[in-house]
Amino acid sequence: MRSFGAIAAALLVAGAVGATEIPQAERRSGYSFMKPDTKAMQDEDTANPGMLWVLDGEALWKRKSGAAEKACADCHGDARTSMKGVAARYPAFDKATGRPVDLEQRINSCRAGHQQATPLAFEGRELLALTAFIARQSQGVPIETGADPQLAPFIAKGRELYMQRQGQLNLGCANCHDDNWDKRLAGSAITQGHPTGYPLYRLEWQSLGSLQRRLRACMSGIRAQAYDYGAPELVELELYLMSRARGMPMETPAVRP
Repeated sequence: MRSFGAIAAALLVAGAVGATEIPQAERRSGYSFMKPDTKAMQDEDTANPGMLWVLDGEALWKRKSGAAEKACADCHGDARTSMKGVAARYPAFDKATGRPVDLEQRINSCRAGHQQATPLAFEGRELLALTAFIARQSQGVPIETGADPQLAPFIAKGRELYMQRQGQLNLGCANCHDDNWDKRLAGSAITQGHPTGYPLYRLEWQSLGSLQRRLRACMSGIRAQAYDYGAPELVELELYLMSRARGMPMETPAVRP
C-alpha cells in the first residue's frame, strides 16, 4: 500500500499546477461525498453519535459555574431562539482584542468575563459539548461568516495560508480541496473542505472534534508543523474557510468518515 505522502504527491502531479477557486455554483458540502450509511447516521438524531455531545452541552448551558454562580441560560435564555444563527456568523470580530475569535474562544471569553470561571480546555468534552449545542441551534441556517468588513484583512490572511505550500510534502490546502476534489486519497474521497458541520463526529476519531483539530491533522499529514490550538493563524484559516462556504447550510453535528 502506498504511503500518504506518495498518494498526495501523485495527486499533486495529476492536478493543476496552480490552485483555482471552486465557483460558487459548484460548491458542495462534504455530506454529498459520503456513502449512504454515513449519511443515514448523520440524518437520524438517534443514530448520530454527535448528539451525545449536544445533550451534554444542553446540560452545561443550564449549569451555574464560576464565582459568579451564573449559567449561560441566565444571560441568554432559551438557546433555541437566542443562539439561532450565531454559529453561522463565527469566527467573528472581537472588539476587545481587535481580531477574530472563533466560537470556542467566545465561549471561554464569556466564562472568564461573565461567569468568572476557568476557561475550558480546547478539545475537552465540555467545550466541544457547549460548542456543539450552540451550533446545533443553527442547523439549516446559511453560513454568513465574513459579512463584517472589519474581517476583510483576516480573511485575506486565512486565504494566504490556505494557498500556501508547506511541510515536507510542499502542499497547500488548495492542492487537495480546490484542485483535486472528488478524487480519492488513501481510499477516502477528497471533499471541497467546507466546514459546514463542526464540531463533527469523525468515524476515524470515534469522537467529536473541532475544525482546528481537523486542520492540525491535515498539517501533520503534509509533514508540516501544526499551529497550537487557538493560534491566530488557525482562527484566520477557520475564518477564510467559513467565508468560502457562505450561503451553505449549517449541519452541526455532522458525521464524517
